[in-house]
Amino acid sequence: MRSLQARYNRDRVMVALLLLGTALAALPLLLLLGYALIEGFTSLNWDFFTKTQKPPGELGGGMAQAIVGTIILNGVGLLLAIPFGLAAGILLSEYPEHPLNPPLRVLSDTLNGMPAILKGLLAYVLIVKPMGGFSGLSGAVALAFIMLPILAKSTESVLRLVPWTIREAGLGLGLPRWRVILSLVFPAARAGVVTGMLLALSRAAGEAAPLLFTAFGNVYMQLNLLQPMDSLPVRLYTYAVSPYDDWHRQAWAAGLVLLALIVLTSLLARWATRGRQ
Repeated sequence: MRSLQARYNRDRVMVALLLLGTALAALPLLLLLGYALIEGFTSLNWDFFTKTQKPPGELGGGMAQAIVGTIILNGVGLLLAIPFGLAAGILLSEYPEHPLNPPLRVLSDTLNGMPAILKGLLAYVLIVKPMGGFSGLSGAVALAFIMLPILAKSTESVLRLVPWTIREAGLGLGLPRWRVILSLVFPAARAGVVTGMLLALSRAAGEAAPLLFTAFGNVYMQLNLLQPMDSLPVRLYTYAVSPYDDWHRQAWAAGLVLLALIVLTSLLARWATRGRQ
């Protein structure tokens, strides 16, 4: 009886330690969110979402051009990264004997370990210089470089979790290998692949450094990918280093909107995946 009580007490102590560790880990995030709400919530009004930036020193204005630009840049970047990232993940997982796998793995690890600003410089050399100017397209390419290794790694990991018996069953029915992957393996790992896309999108959505060398920013609404385009991270950085208090408050509001866009994307993807299941 005494031994049972001792085990029960140890279990309660360990649960308490886990709860304490969880609270300590979440405390910085909660403090950041709380401070951002205090500083930026007052700037979240109708003008913030519908109007563009006012001239320096004038009160008011908004970040409509930055919100629209963020959605376009990240959406196009994800569309550019998905085919290459998924193809790399499939090759690494489903064709382990392929001679391209070792250099592909090294390239993926190198790209994943590069600072985001270097990926911006890479997009600058490949897109900005040949085109002769900054553009939203080059910004989307820079974000695609950030998403690419994350998509490849996550796709490889989730495909490896699919039992090999599913592949053997498809091959036993006489299906070609590519058909087995697309019709059996990929649907079984759909939820994990979508999660990887969300992880890649979240990783790239808050980056400002690569966009400074590529999309550059724009105080006007711009929908043309061949022209400089604004984004929330770049506008947040610009406002944060400015000497105007109103811009500081709008910078905090931009952080809240950026976080809300990421959370909304995650919820929509979870809903879509659950509906298909």
